[in-house]
Amino acid sequence: MSEESFAYTPGLITSSATLVTKIRALPIKGEILVKQGDNVDFDTIIGRCHLEGTPYIVKVSEILGIDPEEIFKYMTVKVGDKVSRGDIIAKYSAFLGLMKRSVIAPVNGVIESINELTGHAVIREPFKLIEVTAYIRGVVKRIIPGEAVVIETPAAYIQGIIGFGGERHGAISVAVSRPDEILDEKKLNESHAEKIVVGGSFVTYEALIKAQKLGVRGIIVGGVNIADLEKFLGYRIGVAITGRENIGFTLILTEGFGRLPMSERAFNILKQNEGKEAAVNGTTQVRAGVVRPEVVIPLKRGVHAGEEEIELLSEGRVKIGSIVRIIRYPYFGAIGTVVGLPVELHTIETESPVRILKIRLQNGSVVSIPRANIEIISE
Repeated sequence: MSEESFAYTPGLITSSATLVTKIRALPIKGEILVKQGDNVDFDTIIGRCHLEGTPYIVKVSEILGIDPEEIFKYMTVKVGDKVSRGDIIAKYSAFLGLMKRSVIAPVNGVIESINELTGHAVIREPFKLIEVTAYIRGVVKRIIPGEAVVIETPAAYIQGIIGFGGERHGAISVAVSRPDEILDEKKLNESHAEKIVVGGSFVTYEALIKAQKLGVRGIIVGGVNIADLEKFLGYRIGVAITGRENIGFTLILTEGFGRLPMSERAFNILKQNEGKEAAVNGTTQVRAGVVRPEVVIPLKRGVHAGEEEIELLSEGRVKIGSIVRIIRYPYFGAIGTVVGLPVELHTIETESPVRILKIRLQNGSVVSIPRANIEIISE
């Protein structure tokens, strides 16, 4: 195709039907518990491994006030013994018992070593069992022995701009009637417990608090006030990497910070799939190796994207007619249709020559935007 026909740009995927593939890997080598061809559900444990416990150095000789080489005389335990936090592992007595000192185990674990050169003992915490779930409902397509599995499912799939909180799943419940509607605390009730709640343009601070109390599994909404979010979290946020926030649910912003209507396409896909189980993950990374928050709604087998759609999603191709979102001011969050892809370079306010595209906004006006300042909303 000619340069006028299309351009390439990073894009957020919003698809009513595509093929989702997930690699579920163990942090270290372990045991894979499923076989190729197995059907797995969201909570199916696909593998487990044991992480070695943390070692704690206990400075026995310094605490007791003895020479390091005397440590074995005063230890009350030996290498290999199990100890509990608070147990006495060494003690010293002098002057007919008038002077007494003891050393207390700071953690539960096993005595790994006692060193007469340093006068130190090492307590190793117990091994930690790590279990990895399938995260999505689908079929195991491939096994990497001892390391990972590849799971595949036809699904509706939506990526957000930024998210908070890790992996969860629950039934979709749409709490608003329009994509520009605000999700406030009055729209949340006991029926939303353990659900993935869909809002519109904005979620209020009070709604975040109520969602936490109700036991909501997730919130998908256009935007949030950053000050409200930081108040809710209790600390200033960094947007380089998110996903480990301990807020009790997963929050996915489809548009960004502020009062920003959710794209009609994303809202309609969520509305059409109301009641279905979905997986959500708020993990976001905006530096090297970009990771976007996501909503995965597994569909019945036999439903999948056509070849043309898969090509569009994988290549990030923008062309005349593509629906895009502007991700820089002064049109941040605005959605429009690409109506022109000029070949020639244009000089912008910074006096830098860049390639642009022309976008017709929803209010009918046409604006020129640098190609790097948009993201595709896949059709």
